[in-house]
Amino acid sequence: MSESTSDLEGQKIVYETDPTTKGRDDKFAQRTKKRFDLGLHNWKMHAIAAYGEFCGTFMFLWCAYVICNVANRAVSVVDNEDRKLNSHPGSIIMIAIGFGWSVMFSIWCFMGVSGGALNPAVSLSLCLARNVTPIRCLVMWISQMVAGMAAGGAASAMTPGPVLFTNGLGLGCSRTRGLFLEMFGTAILCLTVLMTAVEERETNFLAALPIGVSLFIAHMALTGYTGTGVNPARTFGAALAAREFPTYHWIYWIGPLLGAILAWSIWQILQLVNYTWYVAKEHEKCDLPQE
Repeated sequence: MSESTSDLEGQKIVYETDPTTKGRDDKFAQRTKKRFDLGLHNWKMHAIAAYGEFCGTFMFLWCAYVICNVANRAVSVVDNEDRKLNSHPGSIIMIAIGFGWSVMFSIWCFMGVSGGALNPAVSLSLCLARNVTPIRCLVMWISQMVAGMAAGGAASAMTPGPVLFTNGLGLGCSRTRGLFLEMFGTAILCLTVLMTAVEERETNFLAALPIGVSLFIAHMALTGYTGTGVNPARTFGAALAAREFPTYHWIYWIGPLLGAILAWSIWQILQLVNYTWYVAKEHEKCDLPQE
């Protein structure tokens, strides 16, 4: 009998394999156990991850919501129909910096606790990439949504006046355009996560920096048109705080989830062609195999 181990999500489980079957049956059992084991050890890990995701998401969104409220109130838009979604450069830059920096330091704080996804769309990408299990993904989703609601309620209660951090279409943007804008904005964010945090690199510990920059760029590009959701927890928490759910609220769910799948698809193609081997060989200046 031989032994094999797994460290998925930080856990180390020892399994015995039968050499007479070449371990094929046991490998299937191992994969199933790794992804669906509901033992006490796993539940403790899920609880820790849930706590980390809640704290990180709350810290990120509370700071971003308050900054967004200040930015939208600082610019006089009383006569503008899109009073919450104006295209004033100063307001957009302030909002983009607020979200980008807030997610950056929140990830740095909690990436060692739960991974620091802080976004259901990012969690979906990590699940598709088999970086987290489906059960862990569900736990993270619940924590992120609850944190979004708590952050929205806290920001609304602590700041006077109307809630000015909700998402909505502006500048004549249609629902279809808004859906694709949210999809592509989320794809950029999720692909940044996969390429800088999931891929094994010497700079993985700096992943929070490019992730924050990608969210900053997404806000610079999308805020005037959709308010920049790219995170269902962010959109839902704000809408609940304002008690305002537009009929097109669904684009802030479908768009980001499709964006997460698109980002994973791009990343998966690179894995299928084993790009790291070719890049390493190119750096070594070795001959590549002939097609």
